[in-house]
Amino acid sequence: MAIITRFAPSPTGRLHVGNLRQAIHNWLFARRHGGQFWLRIDDTDAARSREEYVDAIHADLGWLGLAPDGVERQSARMARYQSVFDQLVASGHLYPCYESAEELDIRRKILLSRSLPPVYERTSLMLSADERATKEASGISPHWRFKLNHDAPIIWDDAVRGEQKFDPGRLSDPVVRRADGSWLYLLPSVIDDADMHISHVIRGEDHVSNTASQLQMFAAIGAATPSFAHTALLTGAEGKLSKRLGALGCDAFRESGIEPEALFAMLARLGTADPVEPLIDRAPLIASFDFGRFGRAPARFDMAELEGLNARIVHQFSHEHVAARLPGGMDAAAWNAIRPNVAHVAEAADWWAVVEGPIAGDGFDADDKPFCATAAQLAAQIDWNGDPWHALTDGLKATSGRKGRGLFLPLRRALTGRDHGPDMAALLPLIGQARAVERLHAAAR
Repeated sequence: MAIITRFAPSPTGRLHVGNLRQAIHNWLFARRHGGQFWLRIDDTDAARSREEYVDAIHADLGWLGLAPDGVERQSARMARYQSVFDQLVASGHLYPCYESAEELDIRRKILLSRSLPPVYERTSLMLSADERATKEASGISPHWRFKLNHDAPIIWDDAVRGEQKFDPGRLSDPVVRRADGSWLYLLPSVIDDADMHISHVIRGEDHVSNTASQLQMFAAIGAATPSFAHTALLTGAEGKLSKRLGALGCDAFRESGIEPEALFAMLARLGTADPVEPLIDRAPLIASFDFGRFGRAPARFDMAELEGLNARIVHQFSHEHVAARLPGGMDAAAWNAIRPNVAHVAEAADWWAVVEGPIAGDGFDADDKPFCATAAQLAAQIDWNGDPWHALTDGLKATSGRKGRGLFLPLRRALTGRDHGPDMAALLPLIGQARAVERLHAAAR
């Protein structure tokens, strides 16, 4: 069987972290098995869909490196949906319903008060043709439901959750079309999956009950049933995924300096038995992707963990990879010196400012000022073509008797204006002799 997966967002808002995780899972599975990954824009909701969100979906997937092998749009397939709809009405699989939202809500509350499942009781199915005609003549447009077959349980083997079994008698016949003629998610998705020859539907566990209904829809239209994998949903560090975290999308991650490699590496492994690792190369992530490694427990998404992963990813970046985002004049040697001390690429500019100056060099006590004066004299004399940092510190050890923190901290503070930072052996050649001597003299005043 040819492996074909699809990511099917609705362009009614920006993609959030949960959407991105599902896109990554679909891409990884397709690549793992030499298959295809398709993007389907589910834009049947014309009132809420926006082209700006369609553009944003393409941009976000591009930022993550998830190039689809093909693109479909539901808004271009309305004639196809109507054709299948007419067939299902003729075959008795769809039937019109006339209850208002308020009437349905009251009925659900009554059933719940009696400790009964709030399942639609097929009241409209009992109407005669004359009764339906009377309602429509009075201006009531029907919505349409799919009639579930109650004769046998709905069973499938889920790639993540194992055997799933639903009693269709305890499910409401799902609404597939609104009274205004617009479509709900369930039926168009089945038609698309069948026509696109989708082999695997990979989505969150909040769709499990939808799958139960959709399996019967595949049978009703005479289509092959894809395999299903329902992954556990994301939660936040404190349990339930907060509204703020749940709304995070690529734009927010980009603005905070998160690299696509870090987000991809994290979301690829969250919820699996495999560790989240700072992998830039996606080949190991593709090779290890296996639904047998997924757990049933909610997957914990932690921004602090992502920030830490991002730093480890940035520390692997070559100068060539980030050159376009670095300050002018910052060469490979400078990036290699500064790279271990940044968690985001943008922070390199702060350290480059330390190299080029000016810096704050005050706050030295009476003992450190003559030490800095001696250091300035020695810095002016040593050979800067070799290893000026060790030449300077070795000379100061011999002349001052200082060692450890008492030796290194005043020098770092005088040369960089900071108490911590990159390895001074790598940083001092970037600062250069003239600036180093000037800064040491300034600290001595």
